[in-house]
Amino acid sequence: MSNYLKYGYLEVKDVVSFPSLKMITKHPVVVSECIQEIPCNPCVTSCQFQAISMEGINGIPVINFEKCSGCGKCVSICPGLALFLIGIKGKKGLVTLPFEMLPVPLKGEKVYLLDRKGKEIGQGDVLRVIFPDKSTKSAVITVSFDNIELIKSVRNIRSLK
Repeated sequence: MSNYLKYGYLEVKDVVSFPSLKMITKHPVVVSECIQEIPCNPCVTSCQFQAISMEGINGIPVINFEKCSGCGKCVSICPGLALFLIGIKGKKGLVTLPFEMLPVPLKGEKVYLLDRKGKEIGQGDVLRVIFPDKSTKSAVITVSFDNIELIKSVRNIRSLK
C-alpha cells in the first residue's frame, strides 16, 4: 500500500481491480477499496447476486464484476465506507458513494468532487440521494461529472455552498 499506512489513504494504484470501460458503460459496477483483514462481511451477505465473495471471515472482498447488477446495496451497508459504484452514461462519469456528513446534499445540487486525500479534483451534480434507513448509517449519493477519467478517483463530495 503506497501511502495507506503512512497517511491513511489509498491511491488508485492500490485498488486491486477495476471493471472494464465496456462493462461500466452498460451499468454501474461496484469497486471495493477494502484492505482491512478484519471479521466483516455485510457486503457479502447483502449481495443477492453473489457478486461479492471473501475467503474466510477475515478475507478481503473480491468482486465478480460480471455478476454485479449495480444495485448499490453493498455501498450502503459497508461499515468501512469502502465500496463504490462507478459507471459511464453517455459522456458523463458516475460515482455512487457512501456519505455520512451533514447536511446531506440534495438532488440537483452542484458539489465539489474530492479524491481520497480530500483534495478538490472537479465539480459535479448530485443525481440521486438515498437517505439512510434503520439498517444503515450512510446516505448513498450518486454524482455525475464531465471528466470520465475521474471515476477512479472521486471518493467524496463537498457542497459548493
